[in-house]
Amino acid sequence: MKRIIHLSNILRDKGVPVSVRGTMDASEAYRIFKGRLELRDALFSVYVKDVRYAGAFMEAYEEVFGVPAESESDGSGESEGLHHLKASENFSANSEVEMGIEEIAQLKPEIEELTDPSMDVAAVMDRDMSTLNSFDPEIFELCRRLGIKIANRRSRRLRQSRRMKPDIRRSIRKNIKHGGTVLELIRSEPRERKSQHIFLSDVSGSCDWISNWFFCIIYAAQRTFYRSRFFDFDSRIVETTHLLDEDDLYDAFRNLRESRIRNLMIHGTSNMYTAFRDFIEGVTFTGKSYIVILSDCRDWAGPRRDGIPESVELVAEMSERARKVLILNPEPEKKWDVVDSCVSLYRDAGASVMEVRTLRQLAEVIERL
Repeated sequence: MKRIIHLSNILRDKGVPVSVRGTMDASEAYRIFKGRLELRDALFSVYVKDVRYAGAFMEAYEEVFGVPAESESDGSGESEGLHHLKASENFSANSEVEMGIEEIAQLKPEIEELTDPSMDVAAVMDRDMSTLNSFDPEIFELCRRLGIKIANRRSRRLRQSRRMKPDIRRSIRKNIKHGGTVLELIRSEPRERKSQHIFLSDVSGSCDWISNWFFCIIYAAQRTFYRSRFFDFDSRIVETTHLLDEDDLYDAFRNLRESRIRNLMIHGTSNMYTAFRDFIEGVTFTGKSYIVILSDCRDWAGPRRDGIPESVELVAEMSERARKVLILNPEPEKKWDVVDSCVSLYRDAGASVMEVRTLRQLAEVIERL
């Protein structure tokens, strides 16, 4: 156990996030694989949650356990297969015992297993999303955690809504026979919720990376949305719902980028008229559907009639047929209705528009859906 504690402390000194739980898991792995060549791979799978820390782990492992000496193996499979170069002489084989009070005291306090513990989460949450325009593992992980938090809060809210609250009117009627004394409490039946959420993400040049973070949050929170569907659009619309079924967010994100490349939807130009037209013609939605659109409301390439984008009529049709159309605009309000922005026109057509300039605003809006 002392070797594992020593290894954990060295990794922390090298900037690798290691929690008490991780150290306990590593101790169990060491107990199972001690003396076997698979030990290093087993500990690697426990400690390294980001490939950037692989080098730090290998250095720490060699410092504590030494490097593999396969040439010295007798081929029986019973030898340790490890030649201890440095710290091995400081630990005896009899020192592998259960954790005691002294050993627990050597462990540093548990830390949050973020990709980068030094990242200022609050600053990133309130940062303008238009500046988050490159692949950053820390922001990627933050979006995943935001999605999980949203899912947990939505699940809690849904559970509370299913609890049968007292029905005052029916209770009074039921207890008239008791002279008004409430002896029998009648509870209301929970409402059946079958609302569908359809997400449309603008992937044109002005919203490219913002749409990526939007997808990551929806992916992590998807289990709380009933029959949700996800679409990318610029001048046309492509369904990417199947990517939400990926087991790993990294795989889903990579496949999403590949899908956009295949469909030539990288740094494209918005034509909301053709995109919304194809959506209305090809996608079935009802009066119980919520349509959530991430867009800056700038119909660059769409046709206009008397100076008004024809996409306004399509937004009006969606608002009439769906339960609600909500547009999440990543631009600050002071830029709305400036130049070719048509926020007010979409509002007049029946859509609600909300500012989601930061990750915090985006997460709060998604949580309230």
